[in-house]
Order: sequence, then C-alpha cells, then structure tokens
Amino acid sequence: MRPIEPGWPGGSGPDSSFPEMFARALLDPDRETPPVVAGPHGKAAAKRYNVYRNNVTVSLINALAAIFPATQRITGIEFFRAMARFHVRATPPGSPLLFEYGRDFPDFIERYEHAQSLPWMSDVARIERAWLDAYHASDAEPLTPQAFGSIPPEHLGDTVLLPHPATRIVRSRYPAVTIFSANRGSDPVGQIEAADPEDALVTRPKLEVAVRQLPSGGAVFLTHLMSGEPLGAAASAAMADSSTFDLPANIAGVLAAGAFSDFKFGG
Repeated sequence: MRPIEPGWPGGSGPDSSFPEMFARALLDPDRETPPVVAGPHGKAAAKRYNVYRNNVTVSLINALAAIFPATQRITGIEFFRAMARFHVRATPPGSPLLFEYGRDFPDFIERYEHAQSLPWMSDVARIERAWLDAYHASDAEPLTPQAFGSIPPEHLGDTVLLPHPATRIVRSRYPAVTIFSANRGSDPVGQIEAADPEDALVTRPKLEVAVRQLPSGGAVFLTHLMSGEPLGAAASAAMADSSTFDLPANIAGVLAAGAFSDFKFGG
C-alpha cells in the first residue's frame, strides 16, 4: 500500500494529510479504505488495508491483555478481548509506546454495559495500571527510617515528605486489593471472603513493584502528603477521616514501603 503520487495511476501529487487519512479508518471497520491508499499499479487496496487494520487492532488488544492480566483472568479471555476491541475502536493510542496505551481502559470498564455485574473490576484495572506506571517510573533512593528519625521533633509537624516517583494510590469502595492479588498470579482462585473497601499503595523502592493494602485513614494521609501538605496537616486530615487512624504505624508503613524519597521543612 502507498499514497497516490505522480507517476501512479490517478495520482496528482504528494498529500501531506496522508498519515492522518491513512490512520483515521484503521480502528473503525465500518469506514471505507481511504482513497489515498492504492496497491501496485493503482489497484484497489481494500483487502490489504483490512489486513493491516486487523493487525493494528489485534496488537492493541494484546497490549491491553499484557497490561491488565488480572482483569483478563477475572473476565476470561473471550470476554476481555471483546471488551478490549470496543475500547480500541473508541480510543486510539496517543503515543507510539504501547505501555502508555490503556490509561483510560479502567474508566471504559466502569462504563461498559456488560461489566456492570462486576463493579469492582474497574478498580482492579486501576491497580494494574498503577503497577505498570510504577514499574516504568524513574529510579530514586527511598527515604529511610534512619533519615526520617533525624528530623527534630519540633519540626515534625511542618515536615513535607517528597513522594518517590513510583508511588501511586488507588482508592476503591470494593476489596480491589484482595481481588487483584488473588488474580495476578497463576494459582487457582478460591472464594474471596473480603467485602470491605480497600485502598492500594503501589511502590517500587528498588526493582520489584509492590502492592499493599492501606490501613484505615492511610489513603487520606498519603494523599495529603503527596499533594505537598506537611505531616501535621496530613495527620489531622487522616484522623478526621478515621477514628482508628494510627499515625506511628502509618509512618512506619509508608517508610517500609519506600513511598517517599526525601523530606523538607515547610514554611
């Protein structure tokens, strides 16, 4: 396939809009082959274009399956690929990097008519997307308990913690962390008894991405810290959110997880 140019039958000159016209119909099987596409000797290229169109669609579906393996395991391969196909047709990639594709797939799942009986599935997909983003995030040394312990007590309330580049938070009204963990591997999945809301902390302090369930008030605490609020204000917000919020335990937990890389004193 090639654009019509001088010397080709029907050609009148190079067309700078060819890439856009070529790509516009790729993800829509109902669109006709763009008129700027021609086969050898000016012959119609509909069959060749359809093969290319199918390859592009399959490649994007495969990319989604690689990014969201737990989601695919929950739904089954056939259901997942059908759902992914609808997403691909509605949402073309905005980057040449395949791992960047699918950022809005969890939102699509949340709206997808045939997934309404699994309302927690979109949050499982959000954890998977956060997992991949953490994996590709920049490297940084995590803040150690020893470094945190060097902060003078009188400055703790005004201390601002700087997030590690890989740190992500995913909040859910469902037991999304438990469901994610049960379906991420290849072991058989039994009945999941968890029913309470679960918030996820996703980090990669070294080479391995880790997903942890946050304790009560932990997501509010971390969200405020990651937005640049000082430790005292973040703790007050978490205590207002949860009467069982444990500040020392949460600080120890986020340091152990490598959620922050440094600190500074607010002012």
